[in-house]
Amino acid sequence: MKPLRILALAHPDLIPPDNIEGLSESETYVWKTEYDVSTTLRASGHEVRMLGVQTELAPIRDAVEDWKPDIVFNMLEEFHGESLYAQNVVALLELLRVPYTGCNPRGMMLARGKDLSKKLLKYHRVPAPAFAVFPMGKKARRPGRLKFPLIVKSLWEDASLGIAQASIVDTDEKLAERVAFIHKRLNTPAIAEQYIEGREIYVGVLGNDRLQVLPVWELSFSNLAEGSHAIATEKVKHDPIYQEKRGILQGPAQDLPPSVVTKIRTLAKRISHTLELDGYCRIDFRLSKDNVPYFIEANPNPEIAASQEYAQAALHAGTSYADLLNKIVMLGLKRAGVEL
Repeated sequence: MKPLRILALAHPDLIPPDNIEGLSESETYVWKTEYDVSTTLRASGHEVRMLGVQTELAPIRDAVEDWKPDIVFNMLEEFHGESLYAQNVVALLELLRVPYTGCNPRGMMLARGKDLSKKLLKYHRVPAPAFAVFPMGKKARRPGRLKFPLIVKSLWEDASLGIAQASIVDTDEKLAERVAFIHKRLNTPAIAEQYIEGREIYVGVLGNDRLQVLPVWELSFSNLAEGSHAIATEKVKHDPIYQEKRGILQGPAQDLPPSVVTKIRTLAKRISHTLELDGYCRIDFRLSKDNVPYFIEANPNPEIAASQEYAQAALHAGTSYADLLNKIVMLGLKRAGVEL
C-alpha cells in the first residue's frame, strides 16, 4: 500500500503522548489502542495526524478541508459523552465524502441497541436469550415469560459498563435494584436477558461484502472467587491487576467440536450481514453447556489494541498487527470507491 495521509479521530483524553518511556502498564492502558494504531500506521509509512473530538464537529470538517486526508481512521466510541452519538460522527464523514475506517452509521445504529439487534436476528433464526427492556423512570416489572436467572445491562452502552457480579439476579427485588442502578449510574434504559450459563465466546469479522471470520476466541477464567460467574464484568475488561489476580485470559477456544465451530462462524457472518456491519466488528456469544451459541451483542469498531482479542485472533490466523490495520484502511478506501 502506498503511503497515505491518515486523520485519526479519538477522544481528547485518549490521545497518547509522543514518548511513553517510563510509564507503567496501568498508565498506558486507557489509550493503548490509540497508541498502537497511530505508531503502527506511522511505522508502515503513513502520515498520521491525531485529532481529539468530543463536543464539536467543526474541527473534523476543518481538518478534512484543510489537510485533505486520504482516509479518516475512526476510533471514537462516543460523542458529547453519549455512545449513541458516535454513529452521527460517521454520518458526518459520509456527508463530507471522505473515506473512513470501520462501520457505517446504519450498522452502528442497528448493533448499538441490544433489543433491536436481537429482534432482527431472532427473525433470521439466530439463537438469542429472551429479554425485557426497562425504560428510564419506570419500575422493573418482569414479564411472566422471563425466567430467572437474568443478567441486567445498559440497553446500549458497551465495553461492559455497569456489568458486575451483582448484574446476575435471581429475584424480582434484585432485578428492581439492578435496573435502578443502571438507570442512575449510566442514565440509560436497562435490558434484562436470560442468563446463559456457559462460555464467553468472541468472533472477529473483517470485510465489507466478502467477510473473513477470524478464529473463534474465548475469555477464560481460571481463578474466580467462589460463587462468582464467568462473565465479562467491567473489572474483567478494564482492570489489568484484577485480570492477573483472577487468572483471566483470552485465547483460541479449546475443545470445540468442529460442527460447533462451523455453526459459530456461520452465525457470525449471518449476524454481520443482517445488521449491515462492515469494516471490522466482533460478535459476542455465550456458548451454553449443550453447545448452543447464543448471540449476546455485536460490536462495530471493537477494541483493536495489539494485545486485545481482535488483533490476537487475527495474528493467530496469520495476519500481523500492521497488516491488520492496513487491511482495515484498505476496506475503508474500497467502500468509498477509491482505486488502490
